[in-house]
Amino acid sequence: MSETTGTRTVTGRALAVLDTFDAKHRRQSLASIARRADLPLTTTHRLVHELEKQDALVRGSDGDYEIGSKIWRLGMLASVHADLREVALPYMEDVYQLGSDAVQIAVLDGFRCLIVDRIAGSRSLEVMSKPGSRLPLHATGVGKVLLAHGGSELQHAVFNSLDKFTDQTITDPGLLESQLKSIRTQGFAWTREELAEGAISIAVPLRGKGGNVIAALGIVAPSDGRDLGKMVPVMQVTGAALSQKLVEAGLGETVRPQAEIN
Repeated sequence: MSETTGTRTVTGRALAVLDTFDAKHRRQSLASIARRADLPLTTTHRLVHELEKQDALVRGSDGDYEIGSKIWRLGMLASVHADLREVALPYMEDVYQLGSDAVQIAVLDGFRCLIVDRIAGSRSLEVMSKPGSRLPLHATGVGKVLLAHGGSELQHAVFNSLDKFTDQTITDPGLLESQLKSIRTQGFAWTREELAEGAISIAVPLRGKGGNVIAALGIVAPSDGRDLGKMVPVMQVTGAALSQKLVEAGLGETVRPQAEIN
């Protein structure tokens, strides 16, 4: 069998299948995977069957597929993620104690942000972000921070794929670009019901060696009239202190975007 179909290798097609899973598509039918991966149904069936055999995907009783245990285990072995979680956890707990809202940390993962860890109690808003979730950069607080500091190549690629999740999602590239400039100037990002109705967020950058923004720290809270703005100074001070710890821990590599937008 030829190693390539079109311009994608077998490995590339398998990764394209895995990359169809995100916060909006945690469980998918075979047809959905094929459509989102832009692959023939027969090719998708073969790849999904092999990934299922390797525990990279698991099939539910309804026939739909979701990410399997092997992917989660491999993800947790990534040293940068493990080190980041270990250093950040005490700071995340401090922020959580102040308001009992969900606190999360994210890194750039291709053209999305990957939630590395999250703290949320029973009083927290039920949000889409869980550890391992890959969320859109333009519709999340942590994502906007990473996008703002991600460079022009990444930004222009994201501007060409601004999916709409709610009526408040920003899909105008010019408006989003203006927001990103403000984020770089002010040092924090806001979202207001842009990914999910009833949820607002703020986020700040986390820097490693050389001043590189390597992650983002954010809060997700209900849009119930509370003044989340009072947490901005707290988040900025926490972000600065955590950044110093990340530098001391030797973390400083940025995550490079993938070659394709999915």
